[in-house]
Amino acid sequence: MTQTDWTPEVFLKERVAQYQSWYDRKSVTAKARYLRMRSFSVVAGGVVPVLINIPSEPDVLGVPVIRLIVTVISLLVVISVSLESVLHYREQWKNYRSTEQFLGHETIAFRARVGAYRDLPPEDAFRLFVERVEEAIRSENAATLNVMTMANEPASADEKAPRVLQKS
Repeated sequence: MTQTDWTPEVFLKERVAQYQSWYDRKSVTAKARYLRMRSFSVVAGGVVPVLINIPSEPDVLGVPVIRLIVTVISLLVVISVSLESVLHYREQWKNYRSTEQFLGHETIAFRARVGAYRDLPPEDAFRLFVERVEEAIRSENAATLNVMTMANEPASADEKAPRVLQKS
């Protein structure tokens, strides 16, 4: 079956439902990773000052155990925060979840013939639905690519300069 042969039900099942499921899985994964890394950073960052105030008697290879523990925890916090700034799990989670939610809302609006689909002939409503779904997928792909590639690049001088509004 070619894409031009798609009926609304086939498109809903083979394209929209498939993408909704994919976005749902990806958002759950990204959210879990983000919350895990963030929680570790917050808790470990709070433990370090407490550990520093504990007197350290035992040594391992001449290094006080508490100092060794604090150093390792601090290093892990830095790694965790640094990885989050590279992997952008929070942004991925938000992008995936918002796209999944949009696809669900759009499906309901299309099936109920409300909003943008009200009073449209069935063929026009389906065409509009396909366009909106594909645009949402395309926009999410671009947003994720932008987050993953552009977020760590320094802004150019033009982007830093304030824009001056000119009078008409």
